[in-house]
Amino acid sequence: MTHSNSKLMDMLTGYAAAHQHPFNIAVHMVGIPTIMLGVLIPLTRVSIEIGLLRFDLAQLAVVGFFSFYWTLDKLFSLVFLFFALLISVLAARLGELPTATWWTIAAVCFFGGYVAQFIGHAVEKSIPVVLKHPVQANLAAPFFTVVEMFKLLGLRDDLFNEVQQQIAASRQRSTGDPADG
Repeated sequence: MTHSNSKLMDMLTGYAAAHQHPFNIAVHMVGIPTIMLGVLIPLTRVSIEIGLLRFDLAQLAVVGFFSFYWTLDKLFSLVFLFFALLISVLAARLGELPTATWWTIAAVCFFGGYVAQFIGHAVEKSIPVVLKHPVQANLAAPFFTVVEMFKLLGLRDDLFNEVQQQIAASRQRSTGDPADG
């Protein structure tokens, strides 16, 4: 079965190719939401009022990511929205703590999450995508975490099989070895 959304497949194969080792994947499953929390905490402190409605930048960031992910895959984007809203609620609660406390928590989450990512890539022996394509990596990472949840639960196996086939074909083309893959 071929997946109809080539933008989704390009993003998944590009990201998944550097995230094959189970340890690296596990570290990312924890580290990416931790980084998100570290980013969202300070964003909850800045709000915008439109008429009677008040939004903080964390909520707007979640809606922005969700809107982009919606163009890739409806189900994955809805699951992302659910978890991202939970993280943003936690971020808002932490953002209510004294300034020094919430800044410390945000910094530890942000930098600690990235340190974990680098450790995962050291185990995988791959260059972190964030070093090659920082914007693309930070945009893809939260989505990829949701995708990995589906994979771990054994859901949408056809999509994952296609991703792995494309990774193998790409590696075969880059090495020129028909036996490699």
